[in-house]
Amino acid sequence: MPNQKKKQYSAEFKAQVVKEILKEEKTVSQLSAEYGIHPSQLYKWRDHVLAGLPNLFHEQAEKNLREKEAEWQEERESLYAEIGRLTTEKTWLEKKSRTFFKER
Repeated sequence: MPNQKKKQYSAEFKAQVVKEILKEEKTVSQLSAEYGIHPSQLYKWRDHVLAGLPNLFHEQAEKNLREKEAEWQEERESLYAEIGRLTTEKTWLEKKSRTFFKER
């Protein structure tokens, strides 16, 4: 038997097929014949998706937290920049006011 390469399917394709399996409009056997993929492979994809569902919500919460932390970090850096600008301005004004009052 010739050395056949294992066919690689994209994540989008697998997701589409698993959605069709979960809709239950067609049997896994029908989908297997339609796509030319062994039913056991389709069941593996389905089981993989179902096993990952609980983590989906956990991952979304972590993603939201990372986004919030990034926003806070950005705001913090902006505030530190503002503090630096105001400190420089205050120092400059103090020097100018000393010079101004010495002249009088």
